[in-house]
Amino acid sequence: MGQRVFVDTNVLVYLYDSADSNKRDRAREIFLDDDLDLVISTQVLSEFFVTVTRKLRTPLSEADARAVVEDLAELEVASITRNLVVDATRTAIEHQLSFWDAQIIETASRAGVAQLLTEDLADGSTLRGVTIVNPFH
Repeated sequence: MGQRVFVDTNVLVYLYDSADSNKRDRAREIFLDDDLDLVISTQVLSEFFVTVTRKLRTPLSEADARAVVEDLAELEVASITRNLVVDATRTAIEHQLSFWDAQIIETASRAGVAQLLTEDLADGSTLRGVTIVNPFH
């Protein structure tokens, strides 16, 4: 069993983004690393589908994106609960974060991971017991 890390949506999106080959290659390295046990959330699955079908220069078809979501759902997926949402509002206010980023941090914290892989937050900072790591640096 490898190190459990929470993976934010942006890392997974780069697997399918043709605009930045360096980030795509790094995302693939993460995804294929047998020393990592990747954890995602229901929020990540939802954001992934929307992003890859609507926001990429060359979007995936909805059918292809659905197939990828089915594959990603085989990872450990943390669910968003009402208590988590309430706690995320507190985290957003206390740390002056967007609600969506706060919800990711709360989910990662509750999943018991030590690291959150994302490019959206301050690399090296620790929030709610989770260290933020920008894997693209």
